[in-house]
Formats: sequence, structure tokens, C-alpha cells
Amino acid sequence: MRNLFLSLFSFITVVSTLIAPAWSNGHGHQIDYAVGDKNFSAHLEKSTSSKGTVFIIHDWDGLTDYEKSRAKMLSEIGFDAIAVDLFGIDAKLDGRDDYRRETSALYKDRAQFRARISAAVDAGKASGVNTENIVIIGYCFGGAAVLEAARAGIKANGFVSFHGGLGTPEGQNYNQTTAPVLLLHGSADPVSGMEDLASLLNQLKEANVPHDAEVFGGARHSFTVPGSRDYDAQADKKSWDALQRFLNRLS
Repeated sequence: MRNLFLSLFSFITVVSTLIAPAWSNGHGHQIDYAVGDKNFSAHLEKSTSSKGTVFIIHDWDGLTDYEKSRAKMLSEIGFDAIAVDLFGIDAKLDGRDDYRRETSALYKDRAQFRARISAAVDAGKASGVNTENIVIIGYCFGGAAVLEAARAGIKANGFVSFHGGLGTPEGQNYNQTTAPVLLLHGSADPVSGMEDLASLLNQLKEANVPHDAEVFGGARHSFTVPGSRDYDAQADKKSWDALQRFLNRLS
């Protein structure tokens, strides 16, 4: 019943939404849509010869130039890329307290969490991108959101978590996951450690979900984010290379 509710919610959201791609500062397109009475705006980078579409879910500080730059990088290697927004265009995001408020609200309301992811994917698909191969990736909070999408049974060809939260909420599992899962993680991540990674791998195995993991020795949390205290250039490059191999296998 809950899955039926989520499917209907997503359908109603997209049908009743004005999806309006528009140029955004001359760099890519903007996709505007709504979930209920809350407005969202995603960033689209189109490839000249698309092999599929990659949806990027942001870190806890919301959709920023970081995710937009990753979208641009993906478009340059042959994929349409959409950096989605899970907080809404009116969200106040001035610091850690704001980031914590927005992420906590979604962690506490998993139905809303899933509805926002699903609506973003549906709006993106309706924007004219290549829908033959859909992959959802995410960083930190976004990595946890990717796993939420996988557990929700959102239709995609692959799921990739970069240094994401790996815990599975009580009552959830991966029985509805429809595609391979790739985990890219640092061995020294203080947020989700190696025990969490081992537990998740066991859950995926028990659910018969194709999966793989690459662990980067000594890398901590947010190792892909330049300027962060945990940035690790070597792990960043290796994880990006791993993503490209994953995408190429699917396409």
C-alpha cells in the first residue's frame, strides 16, 4: 500500500507540475517543478551525443556549483546530467544549522524523502533527456539519498553512492531495488565506517542485488570535495574513474 501511495504521489506531482526548462545564466538548463506546494529547480547539462542520463543528488548544503560542475563533467563524457534539488528553492541554507534542519526533516519523513527524489527523476525524464539509461548518483547526504531511492524501488539502471551514509533505517530493505549498486567509500570515513559498509554489502547480497564497492585507503568523509578538510585528490580521481567504468558497462 505504501509503495502504491508513493507511485500515485509521484504521478500526481509530475502531471500537475509545470516542467519548464530554461537557460540558466548561459550554462545548461533549469528544470522547474513542484512537489505539493513546494517549488524546486534542477540543473540540466545536455550532452551532444548522449548515452544516457545521470541524476546527481547533492550534499547536505543543497544544490551548489559543486553538483553543477559534476553535471558539466558528465555531459563532456557523453551523458545528459541533471543535478537535482531536494530542499526547494525557498530553503534557507546559510550554515550547518540550516543544513541539519533540511536533512533531518527528510530523514524523519521517509515518504516525503522518496516523493521528492521520485518527482525530480520524473521531471528530469520529461525534459527531453535520453531515458534509455538512467543512473542516480549522490555525494554524502546525496549518497544516502541514492540508497533511499534504491530501497524505494525507483526505476533506474544503476545507483552510485560517493561517501554516503550507509545505514538502513529500521523496517527498510533492498528487496525492491531494480538495478546494480556501486559504493565508493573511504576506509577512514568517520560517518559510516567499514562495519557499516560490510553490513550494507551483506544486505545487498541477501536481496540478490548486483553490487560492487571500491574502498579508498585512508580517505575520510567528503573526499571528492575540493577545499574540504577531507579532500583526497587521489581518491577523488579513482572514484570518478570507477563511476565512468560503471556507466560504460551500463551503456
